[in-house]
Amino acid sequence: MAQLKTTFAGLTLNNPIIVSSSGLTDSPEKIKKLEEAGAGAVVLKSVFEEQITLQAGAMHGYGTPEADDYLNAYIRSHTLNEHISLIEETKKACAIPVIASINCYSDNEWTDFAKLMEKAGADALEINILSLQTEKDYIPGSFEQRHINILRHVKKEVHIPVIMKLGNNLTNPVFLIDQLYANGADAVVLFNRFYQPDIDIDNFTFGSTNRMSTEQELADRLRWTAIASATVPQLDYAISGGIHNGKGLIKAILAGACATEICSAIYQNGPETIKAMLNELTEWMNSKGFHTLTQFKAKMNAKAAGEINPFERTQFMKYYSNYTE
Repeated sequence: MAQLKTTFAGLTLNNPIIVSSSGLTDSPEKIKKLEEAGAGAVVLKSVFEEQITLQAGAMHGYGTPEADDYLNAYIRSHTLNEHISLIEETKKACAIPVIASINCYSDNEWTDFAKLMEKAGADALEINILSLQTEKDYIPGSFEQRHINILRHVKKEVHIPVIMKLGNNLTNPVFLIDQLYANGADAVVLFNRFYQPDIDIDNFTFGSTNRMSTEQELADRLRWTAIASATVPQLDYAISGGIHNGKGLIKAILAGACATEICSAIYQNGPETIKAMLNELTEWMNSKGFHTLTQFKAKMNAKAAGEINPFERTQFMKYYSNYTE
């Protein structure tokens, strides 16, 4: 009989499905339903540094500089206290691992909050550093260094595992992943999704498109997980984005992931999709004679591929050089 237990960032999970940070994980009641549906862990809805900054900025200018500073501190404190309460109440209601989440872009002030998260009972902390680098005077490498600096400072202050969730706008993810490992990261998640902008050509307004992930997004995540897990095998990996069924879950583990972060599939099909994915995983494992996830984890990563790596450009060239209409 297949055993679905896995370890990720030092945490023991009953299965490899983690519900990712979203509106699905913004209350203990919702999270309890996800646990009952079979989730192995949850990442709480993120605290967004950008949102706090925007809210505080919108309140400025209505009083003295002292009043503006007070409002800024109040908004920040209120938002952070709400998140601390979410951690505490979720830990009381649920037995599965609870991962707190910070979405930040600056290297300041987050270490104190990380300590509060740990004190509130968070089992781990996921840090998202998601931003576009558009400055014309940008110094190459400074964005990657920001990841390393934030990780270093947080690791000095907390003892719980620290997980780095990366965007896919990196020149060389493997270089950064190796540096994150050297500076104490316990796991890496590939990848965070950018907001997808759109333009309304009739009303001349901005909007968004593709709010949910699609199965087509999985390929890029499989590529980099397969390469990174072969190059920096000491780290734990999770794939986020593009997993909509059990087949996607199986592919993620074959590529080298210990776990997966699921969101869009649950929004679209409800929490019961968790059980459906796990059933598909179990049936596949039984059919292949696998009893544990470790028996096939990374079985299809870049190391297993041999000299002709299907995850790199050589295979692209091989395919198109032989292609005829």
